[in-house]
Amino acid sequence: MWVEERSNGKFKFCERYTDYLTGKVKRVSVIMDKNTAQTRKIAQRTLEQKIQDAMTVKPNHQYTLKELVEEYRKSQLLTVKKSTYKRNYHACKTIMEILGENTIIERLTARYVRDKFLETGKAPGTLNEHLRRFRALIRWGYHNDLLQDASFLGKVENFKDIPHKVKIQDKYLEASELKQLLPKMSDPVWRLLTEFLALSGMRLGEAIALEDSDVDLSVGEIHVTKTFDSVNKVVTPPKSFCSIRDVFIQKELAATCRNIRAQMLRRRLMYGIDKPKLFMFSVQGTHIHYYTYNKYLKENSLRILGREITPHALRHTHASLLLEQGISIDTISRRLGHENSDVTREIYLHVTKKLQEKDNQQIAKISIL
Repeated sequence: MWVEERSNGKFKFCERYTDYLTGKVKRVSVIMDKNTAQTRKIAQRTLEQKIQDAMTVKPNHQYTLKELVEEYRKSQLLTVKKSTYKRNYHACKTIMEILGENTIIERLTARYVRDKFLETGKAPGTLNEHLRRFRALIRWGYHNDLLQDASFLGKVENFKDIPHKVKIQDKYLEASELKQLLPKMSDPVWRLLTEFLALSGMRLGEAIALEDSDVDLSVGEIHVTKTFDSVNKVVTPPKSFCSIRDVFIQKELAATCRNIRAQMLRRRLMYGIDKPKLFMFSVQGTHIHYYTYNKYLKENSLRILGREITPHALRHTHASLLLEQGISIDTISRRLGHENSDVTREIYLHVTKKLQEKDNQQIAKISIL
């Protein structure tokens, strides 16, 4: 211990120690009014207590669900896209509402989680979406030392739901339905966009983000390198690394691209828009409106076909029609920008089954002998 006299006449008693976690030399100090034998003894005991407190491994703080979510959100701000952060923000808010924000996460059990989720009365598919984010949240907390044990997650099973492949069985168009829908869509821009999505298999956000230079008819490729975040109104990198791709422009798609450019030229002349960088643009020269198109497509498909179709259903339609034409699953997977062909196999298994049924019907009609 040593003593430093301060300018105000008081005395600063100091001591060094080596920090257990970092290995660095640190120091503690205490201010006393006098430098006497008695104050030195008091200072010595005080410094020893300070060092002991600093060196003692304190018990882990038992985080509440709210505290865990707050730490998780701080991390997400630095590591994910705005759209992902916003989606997960609201997902975590729902989880806190279901389980209780003041619940201590170390005390969570599989039964408690299951019972609380069931109390909401939500559909199994919705509950499983909540579970997916809940698992990600708890695992993040475990890997970042905010809880000591996450083994209970192994007992948190999904709620029984309709298989994904069955759910989407009616969420795509047959070729005949697509031919029925397109001519009856009165808005030429939305009709061309529908045609473009069905012929390219691109996601709507990818199509909205396209610049005119991305559509290269001379080499027959569409360069997909970005997507439009309709929530935050910004262009971001695409969904995954595999989503960065070149989409081959077949003959039908090339004709549609030319028609889109002609329609955009009319729009420029009609509204006095300087030439924008975008392949398709609004009457203000900005990105076309995601939700306006989504609403238009649903309303018109219901009116014309008797059921609502989403923009993503056109992506399913594209893959389904390619499968029917004998294109391999791996080729379709690369064209769609899926991370692996297993995704395509799962989603479009029903199409293969349908083709098999058609084959069986044909075989049933023939006589070999």
